[in-house]
Parts: sequence; structure tokens; C-alpha cells
Amino acid sequence: MISCVLFSSCFKDVDFSQAEDITLEPDLEVDLLFYKLNETDFLDSETNAYTPLIRDTVRLEFLDDDYIQDGLMYAALRFKHQNKFPYRINSNIRFLGENGRNQFNVAYVIPEGSGAATSVIDTTRVLDSNEIEKLRRSIQMVVELEVVGAGKELEGELDFMSKGLFRFEF
Repeated sequence: MISCVLFSSCFKDVDFSQAEDITLEPDLEVDLLFYKLNETDFLDSETNAYTPLIRDTVRLEFLDDDYIQDGLMYAALRFKHQNKFPYRINSNIRFLGENGRNQFNVAYVIPEGSGAATSVIDTTRVLDSNEIEKLRRSIQMVVELEVVGAGKELEGELDFMSKGLFRFEF
């Protein structure tokens, strides 16, 4: 009876040499940066003078991980602006390495809007294999905005949302 149980085990047809062929491909959606700006954000904090160019830097700590570095196979970045300023705004989003060197950037124009008609631009950038390598070397995201043609009379609002969709293979 015992030998019957031992030789008819449910593991008899399992080939454990195939364990190396098992891969997992999880997807991860990450919020990168959100903000809402108005005219006061374009005033210098020390002098209160108008400045057409502002920037913000965010550290992307999740990229500084061995599993992510080794397993990142696909990346898509989404940037969405809603502009109520009556001026065009140039957007330049740069990804920097630990040493501050530029790895790659995403630049586009945000059309002028108004209080009554919000201008929306929704940009998705799917990274190719070369850019994925550069993203692996990135640790900071710098968002630069330049209002074109405005002065102290600037009034309005700008909303920003950014996300990353990442696929890994482990």
C-alpha cells in the first residue's frame, strides 16, 4: 500500500527543469507629479517680480532599485496640462541622471486657454529601448514651464498631471 502511494504521486509528471522558463510580467502605474498653478506661482518669492520661466524637480526614487533596473522592459509616460491662462506655455520635461546630466526630454507647447475655455493637451510618450536605458539611468524629473508673451497682468490657472506605466519582466 505504501509503495502504491509513493509511486503514484501527483508530482510524477512535473518537470522542475522548466522552472527557469517561468517569467512574470507585472504592470505598474505610478503617479509622477501633480500640481495646480496660478499667477502667483510666476512671481519670484524674494523680489515678487514676474518671471516667465519656472521649474520644479522631483526625485524618482522608485527607479533607484535593482529589481526595477534589471526588469524594466516597457515604459509609457503621460503628461496632461489644462491651461486657463490666455497665453501659450512651452513645456520641457527633462529626465536627469544622478550626476545631473540630461538623459532625455519631452518638449511640447500648451495652447492658450481662457477662464471660459480650458485648453487641454494630453501627451503620451512610449519609450523605445534606447530611451528605456536612459530612463533606467534617470533619478530626477525636471518640469520647466515658460509663459510666452505675458507680463505682470498674467491671470489664470494651469493644472498638471503625470503618470508612468511600466512593465517589468522578472
